[in-house]
Amino acid sequence: MNFEILYQDSMARCGQLFFLRGAIHTPVFMPVGTYGTVKAMTPDELLSLGAEIILGNTYHLMIRPGEEVIALHNGLHKFMGWEKPILSDSGGFQIWSLSKKTKVYDDFVEFDSPINGDIIRLTPEKAMAVQSILGSDIQMVLDECTHYPANKTDAQSSMLRSAKWAKTSFDAFEKYKKNDDNAIFGIIQGGMYHNLREDSLNKMVEIDFDGLAIGGLSVGETEQERSDVLESLVPKMPKHLPRYLMGLGTPIDIVKAVAVGIDMFDCVIPTRHARNGQIYTSQGLLRIKNAQYQKDTRPLDANCSCYTCQNYSRSYIRHLTNCNEILGLRLATTHNLFFYLDLMRQIRDSIRKNEFKKFAEAFIQGYQQ
Repeated sequence: MNFEILYQDSMARCGQLFFLRGAIHTPVFMPVGTYGTVKAMTPDELLSLGAEIILGNTYHLMIRPGEEVIALHNGLHKFMGWEKPILSDSGGFQIWSLSKKTKVYDDFVEFDSPINGDIIRLTPEKAMAVQSILGSDIQMVLDECTHYPANKTDAQSSMLRSAKWAKTSFDAFEKYKKNDDNAIFGIIQGGMYHNLREDSLNKMVEIDFDGLAIGGLSVGETEQERSDVLESLVPKMPKHLPRYLMGLGTPIDIVKAVAVGIDMFDCVIPTRHARNGQIYTSQGLLRIKNAQYQKDTRPLDANCSCYTCQNYSRSYIRHLTNCNEILGLRLATTHNLFFYLDLMRQIRDSIRKNEFKKFAEAFIQGYQQ
C-alpha cells in the first residue's frame, strides 16, 4: 500500500491510496458489506456507482459462513466476486454492540454468537489470522470499543487494553500477511477524554502501522463531544498516514470530518436507511413512505443522475417500499449509495479547486437533516 496526498485545502486533504487491486481516491466513502455483500447490490452495480473499496466484517464472517468456507474460495474477494480492495473490520465494535454475554480479559474477549448462543473466544492473533484468510487489503487490529458514557478510569483501562491488543495484532499481521500489499491500521481509543486519546495516538505511532483509525465514536456521544474529540485529535495525527473515522455517519458528519482532515469513512446508514424508506437528497432526508409522496411524479432528487432518479418517480418508489417489494429497496439503495459516493466526488473536486470551505458551507446550509 502507498498513500499520497495530492491536494490540501486548509485541513481538508485529497489523495490516493494505491493497492495492486486498484487506486482509491480520498476522501473516500466505503460501502459496508458485512456478510460479504453490500445488501441488495451486485459487485458490477457497485462499480457502476463508483465504489473503489468496500468493507467486510471479521466478527460476522467468522461466525457465518466461517473462515474455513471462505478459505475454500481463496479469500473474500473470490467468495463475493469483488476484485477491488476490501477493508475488514476486526469485529471489536460488533462484540461491544451485538453480544449480550461479552467478557473482556487482558488477552482475549469472549462473547456469545448471535446465531446460536455459542461462546466464542477471540484473541488479537485469531482476529488477524481470520483476516489473513479473508485476504482483505486493509486489516484492522482487534480493539475494545469503549462504552459511553465511561468514567476516566474505565476509559483509560479500555484504552490501554486496546493498545496492548494493537501490538499483538501487528505482530500477528506480520506473521500471517501474504504479501507487502496488505496493510494494517491501528485504532485510537480513549473515550471522550482528550488526554487519553492523545496517549492512545502516541502508542499507535510507536507501532509501524500503515494507517490510523479513530474508533469509539458514534456510540451515543453528543455531536459536540464528537466534534471536540476530532478537533483536538486529528491535527496531532501523522500527516503521511491515511486517517480513517470508523462508523460515521450522516452526510453533514462526513463534510465536517473532512474539514478537520479525515480521509476515510464507512457507515451502514445509506444502505440500512434505504431499506427503511429514508432517502438522502441534496436538500436533505426524504421519508418516502409518507403519504405526501403518493402522487409525486418527481424523481427522488432532481439534482441526481443515478439510475433510480433518471427512471423512476417518488410515487413509484413509495409504492414499492410500502408493498415491501424487493425492487423498491434495491432502487433506494442504488440512490443512497450514489448520493454518498457522489458527495465524496464533489468534496474531492472542491479540495482540488481550493474551494472546500465554500462547498461545505453551501452544502450544510442547503441540507435539512
